[in-house]
Amino acid sequence: MVLAECAQAGLIIVSKVAMSNGMSNLIFLCYSNALAALILLPISLAFHRSERPPLTFSTLCWFFLLGLIGFLAQFFGYAGINLSSPTLSTAMLNLIPAFTFILAVIFRMERIDGRSSSSLAKTLGTIVSISGAFISNWVLGGMCIALNCVLASSWLIVQASVLKKYPAELIMVFYYCFFVAIQSVVVSLTVERDLSAWELKPKIRLIAVLYSGVFGSAFQVGVSTWCLHRTGPVFVAMFKPLGIVITVFVGVTFLGDTFYLGSLIGAIVIVIGFYSVMWGKAKEEKMDDDTGARSVASSRQRVPLLQSHVEEI
Repeated sequence: MVLAECAQAGLIIVSKVAMSNGMSNLIFLCYSNALAALILLPISLAFHRSERPPLTFSTLCWFFLLGLIGFLAQFFGYAGINLSSPTLSTAMLNLIPAFTFILAVIFRMERIDGRSSSSLAKTLGTIVSISGAFISNWVLGGMCIALNCVLASSWLIVQASVLKKYPAELIMVFYYCFFVAIQSVVVSLTVERDLSAWELKPKIRLIAVLYSGVFGSAFQVGVSTWCLHRTGPVFVAMFKPLGIVITVFVGVTFLGDTFYLGSLIGAIVIVIGFYSVMWGKAKEEKMDDDTGARSVASSRQRVPLLQSHVEEI
């Protein structure tokens, strides 16, 4: 997951450079996801050769929905990166766990108990994390990134549901990239009428597309999905703040980004709120485990009494 977050931070930086050189975010989406789909097709078929779940029309519809949500999330995300800075973009990505928690509560995947310290920590942490995103000087770019976070949170919830129905992670990621590429082609051909916009010149455009396709989509999404399926979204989300440090260092050192105190304070507030949510979640899971252990122990203590009663009868 550390490598996946490094890849995510690198993607934000190279996409910013490519779009600063005139590349359309829609065309960037199209190229990078098409390349990722080509890479993932043979890998996914080989990896899931012996245990490939049946592919039904219903599953394909779920994949298409994942692709649609992912397309919109990436579109607004790259638009926000283009209109703001990589530092702000990475900092606001820490809103994804907070928005995910809100949506999980709405869809009754999470519970809130006002008398529980863990529920209180999750709720207050969510509020603090979201408020931290506003301690920066942004307007349109920040709004686009905020939309990206909401859509990415929705994508995580849908993805968790789809993985229960179709547990082949790499095949799911392949179809996700495939449908994102198809949808971005349709929109790009409608919006970008100038064919010269599809040229991968200057060279930085080609480098950005190659990096995004290999590391941004195929590697980063594949690893995150694999970890999500095995460890749950809490483990995956805990690594999000790592991207802030990487992006701030590279952005200020190599791209000449201005380092604002407000951005630093906002990032710190987001991280504090984020880890408050994570602490509450971890404590809640521990309480559930303890309750389950006590229940099992209690049932085991009652079994001999029942058995002795049966023997007496």
